[in-house]
Amino acid sequence: MTVSLRTSSPRRTWGALLLTAAAATGLGVSGVNTPADASTPAETTDAHRPHQPDAVQTELDALVTDSGFPGVLAAVQDQHGLRDYTAGVGDLATGEPVPVNGEVRIASNTKTFTAVVVLQLVGEGLVDLDAPVETYLPGLVRGEGGDGREITVRQLLQHTSGLPDYDDVLFTDYLALQHRFMEPHQLLDVALPRPALFAPGTSWEYSNTNYVLAGLLVQEVTGRPIAEEITTRVTEPLGLTDTYWPHEGEQELRADHPHGYYRTTPEEQYTDVTVQDPSSGWAGGQLVSTPRDLLGFFTALVDGELLSPELLAEMQTTVPAPSATPRTQESYGLGLQTFTLSCGGTAWTHGGDIPGYETRSAVATDGRGAVITVTALPTDLQGVVDVEDAVDAAICN
Repeated sequence: MTVSLRTSSPRRTWGALLLTAAAATGLGVSGVNTPADASTPAETTDAHRPHQPDAVQTELDALVTDSGFPGVLAAVQDQHGLRDYTAGVGDLATGEPVPVNGEVRIASNTKTFTAVVVLQLVGEGLVDLDAPVETYLPGLVRGEGGDGREITVRQLLQHTSGLPDYDDVLFTDYLALQHRFMEPHQLLDVALPRPALFAPGTSWEYSNTNYVLAGLLVQEVTGRPIAEEITTRVTEPLGLTDTYWPHEGEQELRADHPHGYYRTTPEEQYTDVTVQDPSSGWAGGQLVSTPRDLLGFFTALVDGELLSPELLAEMQTTVPAPSATPRTQESYGLGLQTFTLSCGGTAWTHGGDIPGYETRSAVATDGRGAVITVTALPTDLQGVVDVEDAVDAAICN
C-alpha cells in the first residue's frame, strides 16, 4: 500500500493549479522521488509534536484492508496543496501497483458535465429551464413512463420528472451486457414503456433516463454530438487533458489505469471488467477521467469558472433527495448534490458508480476538495458509506 504525493501551492483557480502542478517534480514512493518534507503532507510537525501518519493514507488503506476494495486512488486539495494517493493493487492478477492519478470510468459524474452544457445553453438563450421537453424533442417522450409535454428541462436535470430508470431492467445481469453497445434511443425504448414513478414535479427519484434525454436535447439544440459539446465547452477550456468521451465501440482505457472489478456479494471472486462498453451510460455516465481532472472540474464549477453566478445559483438550488447515505441525503440541484462535512458546512458533489469503479468526491467553497475512486462497486451500503467517510476525512482531517 503506497502513497504517491505531488505538492503544489494552495489555490483558488484551477488553471493556476495545473500550471503549478505541472512544474512540480515530487512524486510518490515505490521508486520515484518524494520531497524530503512531504512524507506527512496532511499533518504538521514541530519539536513539541511527534511524527504522525498521514490521515488520508490511513483512510485509503482501510478501504482495502477493511472494506475489501482491490485498489484506491485519490486526489486531495487543502491548505497543504494538491496531493495524489494510492492504496491496494492496480491488477489483482499481477500485483502491479495502482497508477498515480490513473484513468477511471467516472460514471454518473458525467451528469454534472452534461448539466453544465445545458445550463450554458440556457445562458445563451437557446434553452429555457422551465420549458417542456416537448419544445426541444417533439413527440419523443410518450407512453406509460411520462409525457414530454408535461415534463420540463429543469425536472430532467433535477430528477423530478418521474421518468423510470432503464438501469433497473438492463443490469439485472451485468456480465451478460458488459460488451453490449446501445444507442440512446434503445435506452429510451427500455425505459418509457414502464410506468411513471410519480407525476412530474411532485417527488424526487434518481433516473438515468433523465440524462439520456438531456443529452439528446443538447444535440438537437446545437446540432452537434453531446461528446463534442462537453469537450469544447468544458474539458478543453479547463485543460482537463485526461478527461474524454470514449469513441463509439471503444472498450479499453487509453492510458495508465487500475483494473476495475465486479462481484455481487463479498463471497464471490472478483471478475475483471476493465474492458467494457460504456454506451449504456451515455450522457449520464460515459466519461473517463482521473482524480485530478475530476477534482479540477468540480472546483472550477464551484468557483464560477463555467457558469454565470445566476446559472450557478440555479444549479445549486436544491430539492429534498432521500438517500441511504448520511452525507448525501439532503438535497439535489441540477446535476449537483450536497455533501455534509463532519467538520461543519456543506460541500458539493455528485458521484458515480459503474461496474469496476465507484467515485465519490466533495468540493467546498473555500478550495478544499477530494476525489476518491475505488476499483470495484461496493456490495453493500456500508461500502458506500466507507468511501464517503474517506472523502469527508480527506477534507476535514
